[in-house]
Amino acid sequence: MIIPMRCFTCGKPISHHWEEYKKRSTGGENPAKVLDNLGYSRYCCRRMFISHNDIVDEIMKYRRV
Repeated sequence: MIIPMRCFTCGKPISHHWEEYKKRSTGGENPAKVLDNLGYSRYCCRRMFISHNDIVDEIMKYRRV
């Protein structure tokens, strides 16, 4: 739903780069090069970005007011 604050495996902070990663990767840049540029070289951290499915906007439609 929402990108976790830290990598589950190593504990490195990752959430502050999510918007930039999303913008650049959907803009046509190679996701691997974006992650390299952001400084994520560990497999565990890269997994957090690549496997994340941002569905918070869809779930907000069904929230109670």
